[in-house]
Amino acid sequence: MKSIKKITCIGAGYVGGPTMSVIAQKNPNVEVTVVDVNTARIAGWNDENLDNLPVYEPGLDGVVGEARGRNLFFSTDVDKAIDEADMIFISVNTPTKTYGKGKGQAADLKYIELCARQIAAVAKSDKIVVEKSTLPVRTAEALKSILDNTGNGVNFHILSNPEFLAEGTAVTDLHNPDRVLIGGENAEAIEALVQVYEAWVPRERILTTNLWSSELSKLVANAFLAQRVSSINAISELCEVTGANVDEVSRAIGHDSRIGAKFLKASVGFGGSCFQKDILNLVYIARSYNLTAVADYWEQVIILNDHQKVRFAENIIKTLYNTVNGKNIAFLGWAFKKDTNDTRESAAIYVADHLLDEEANVIVYDPKVPAEQIYKDLDYLGTRSPEENRRLVRVVNDPYEALSGAHAAAVLTEWDEFKDYDWAKIKETMKRPSFVFDGRKLLGRTELEELGFIYYAIGE
Repeated sequence: MKSIKKITCIGAGYVGGPTMSVIAQKNPNVEVTVVDVNTARIAGWNDENLDNLPVYEPGLDGVVGEARGRNLFFSTDVDKAIDEADMIFISVNTPTKTYGKGKGQAADLKYIELCARQIAAVAKSDKIVVEKSTLPVRTAEALKSILDNTGNGVNFHILSNPEFLAEGTAVTDLHNPDRVLIGGENAEAIEALVQVYEAWVPRERILTTNLWSSELSKLVANAFLAQRVSSINAISELCEVTGANVDEVSRAIGHDSRIGAKFLKASVGFGGSCFQKDILNLVYIARSYNLTAVADYWEQVIILNDHQKVRFAENIIKTLYNTVNGKNIAFLGWAFKKDTNDTRESAAIYVADHLLDEEANVIVYDPKVPAEQIYKDLDYLGTRSPEENRRLVRVVNDPYEALSGAHAAAVLTEWDEFKDYDWAKIKETMKRPSFVFDGRKLLGRTELEELGFIYYAIGE
């Protein structure tokens, strides 16, 4: 069996960058090149100052610093990297379609297909092609069809190797994964990828399946995790009207070993690039096979998540005497979760959108998300003009400035630093009565109420 000497990854985003950095770190004898057509992104990965990497993940700067220039390279020369590679990872974006058939649910595979066509056009020697992007089941079939019909006599073996990273802990997840999943039809190709991971992952944690099981497992893993979040969020609403406390309910059911304690924290809703996209994909696949009951079941997870975000925003409006017009609402956090600068599908975007419809003034502070990203997220919704978004939304670099003169504070991301603020000082600068709406159940009710805040937390 041919051992892998050169790996290329197409796509230098949240998955490709960190994954390839760790593969290079753990396989010093394998040359790993990450390519992307986005020159600014590649420049970021090559920046001498490791604080400027395009992806913020705790520990990632150390990994990149160790391997970059030794056997880890970032480049915009896609053709050269394809030509030289033994193994090519495809790690490009697969967003939900915004047009045509499957709009709003199906994955848009145009970037995957463009990759396959480029590989087919450039390759002059046999390649192992690894799907790293999250894909609908049977995408490998389309890839294989494109690659096998090039007519240049090159052999391609397709593998599926989905990522199971949680943003904020991606480096830890890569260093110590629960499992590595490899799906394929060719035993030698599978073994070649197994050996790359075996450099640091125990063999018993490397699972091999057929292609379709591997592709589907990724969607199902995210669907099950998201389902747990929506389940406890549904119960949080029930807790609020019955006098139960959702944290106490979570703790009680989490002690059941069959249920377990993880992903049972009620919140303003899940976000991130994967959960919603993967469930919509699952729904679309089920509908395409006329499995209506299956599709409806999984769609409900999304419906409930959307409901939780609207409910949170509506509660702010109702509590502030049924109008937020002209009132200052300070948002603490914009990223979809702590320890990441990723804002994709963040609950904050949708809560803000709802409040902006009511002409609220929203002042945003997030320790890692820049102003241009926040405006981009709101503009993308298309609810109002960019000028209107900039009139109603102000982004600041100091949390105390965000909270000064605010009618209410809304905690949208569970950044640890929010717990350490001088809330007594904040109380002095806010309008009265001073409201705190804790969408992440991060702050202490007793402490804030003693300071004179009116405190609302989900599920209490």
